[in-house]
Amino acid sequence: MRATTLNGPFDIQLSDLPDPHLHRPTDALVRVTASCVCGSDLWPYRGINDIKPGQRMGHEFVGIVEEVGDEVTTVRPGDFVIAPFVWSDNTCRVCRAGIHTSCENGGWWGARDREGLPVDAGQGEFVRVPLADGTLVATGSVPADELVPDLLTLSDVMGTGWHCAVSAGVRVGDTVAVVGDGAVGLCAVLAATMLGAARVVAMSRHEARSTIAVEFGATDVVPQRGEAGVARVRALTEGLGVDVALECVGTPESMRTALDLVRDGGRIGFVGVPHDIELPIEDLFRRNVSIGGGVAPVRAYLPDLRDRVLAGEIHPGRVFDLTLPLAEVPEAYAAMHERRATKAMLLP
Repeated sequence: MRATTLNGPFDIQLSDLPDPHLHRPTDALVRVTASCVCGSDLWPYRGINDIKPGQRMGHEFVGIVEEVGDEVTTVRPGDFVIAPFVWSDNTCRVCRAGIHTSCENGGWWGARDREGLPVDAGQGEFVRVPLADGTLVATGSVPADELVPDLLTLSDVMGTGWHCAVSAGVRVGDTVAVVGDGAVGLCAVLAATMLGAARVVAMSRHEARSTIAVEFGATDVVPQRGEAGVARVRALTEGLGVDVALECVGTPESMRTALDLVRDGGRIGFVGVPHDIELPIEDLFRRNVSIGGGVAPVRAYLPDLRDRVLAGEIHPGRVFDLTLPLAEVPEAYAAMHERRATKAMLLP
């Protein structure tokens, strides 16, 4: 099969790799019908994170079940399924607490399972899915093509934006600021709107992205960054600051902005993959600012968000503004790196 590999900074290739097959009776084999490039994929792509030459890429995909092991009961061949960005058993004590990303028996796409067997990544033609019953979420029937982008976001970015808003405790009537206008930030705007925020400020200086933010419910768009952006939001809130700041980038600058935006007694949600961030604990203590978030357990949110998509209540797939064939995956990465695309979807 063909699948995406990273061989060095900015060196993305579509490689010929062995066809996957079932190794365990709890496995499923999924034919990928759509995958995508994540903002977090850009960290190793740029050489900021460590790279293992030839490493598999991609953790967001949907597809059709081709084959299942003898012990799989919740999905069957022909089902359309959504795969969260980690695989999990959905039964261990940590999963039962809703933190599937820390599953005692799970793992990450593109690595190896607990027995040392290879697990494929999402940006390819097929994926062996360990613990299929606990990982995959089926839609009941094969969805119309126009719903596929919406459902694909549930594998990561929509669930991650939702986690950010939920972890920060967004409530009806809140004023919320979202730091970051990538796909996760835009989905956080949508999530805050869904949870009843009265005012949602999108920190965005890119017209195409701010347009999506407004479609998702943003009432204000602030293009300034740093101190100027904070001053603008403070002016919008009569100097008080926002009830909730949602940090969706993962840099020291974005976290500093979130800290400066939130009012005393307010809340911060963070889901941006952190790079060299140090929290000012004394400042948080003095101001009674609470902070919550982390790696999003999207498997916990998937059934609810799936039902909202299938009912036509939300359309998070608007974050995809570039669709390419898998063969052009290097261009998908380049377009996102160069900010020519918000999020790139890959089709077979």
